[in-house]
Amino acid sequence: MCRLSNSLVGCLNLLAFALSIPILVTGVWLSKQAQTECEKWLETPLMVLGAFLLIVSFLGLVGAWCRVTWLMWLYLFVMFLLILLMLAFTAFVFVITNKGAGKALSNRGYKEYRLGDYSNWLQNRVNDSDNWNRIQSCLKDARLCSDFHTKFKNDNVQQFYAENFGALQTGCCMPPDNCKFVYQGPTVWNRPEGGNHTNPDCNAWSNDPNVLCFSCESCKAGFLQNLKTEWKKVTIINIIFLVFLIIVYSVGCCAFRNNKRDHWRK
Repeated sequence: MCRLSNSLVGCLNLLAFALSIPILVTGVWLSKQAQTECEKWLETPLMVLGAFLLIVSFLGLVGAWCRVTWLMWLYLFVMFLLILLMLAFTAFVFVITNKGAGKALSNRGYKEYRLGDYSNWLQNRVNDSDNWNRIQSCLKDARLCSDFHTKFKNDNVQQFYAENFGALQTGCCMPPDNCKFVYQGPTVWNRPEGGNHTNPDCNAWSNDPNVLCFSCESCKAGFLQNLKTEWKKVTIINIIFLVFLIIVYSVGCCAFRNNKRDHWRK
């Protein structure tokens, strides 16, 4: 295995080098052509990821195939830091997504979510007005509630209440159940006269398709629930990637020893 380690490390980093180019190009393209807030938000992470992959894979490629010992040492040092970072990130995601769950409603096929059920760190992120304005913009650009309205507009009230909606749909596209609004359509609800609502989301609701419940705590809670679900999937991918990194790091250590051995023979 150690005899083939230089070739194997070189091939893996050649693949990573090739992958970094389209990622970097996509980030640069978004920085020039992005029109929506979501696209603009993606440009920086893509450019950073592409540049990082480009530099690290170049170090590993030259260090392994050209037998440059100091480049291999630098490559292994960066890989070690990346492994530590991935371990810390995986543990962090697990901790902050451990809290929060939907509340089942009587005679409803869907659940509702409360902002206070989630970790304080996540709550602080969505309660920041700048962050939430960007998130709202992304949700609107994605036509979340307009597609929701189109899909279920032919439901009568019994059919609608029996549907199994996603967390974002229940939180952002319809008022909370305890508001006791009268159903007219998926995103059209009549407010009963003389209602005394202690839930601030009831007053925040509007039938205006550009407003709806995007400013509600229920929308923030729905977003966090959706984020929690997605991050749980990311955690699984992170663990698989982490195992892969450890294997590559181990092979890289063999290549480093080969480089040192060849250097002393000279």
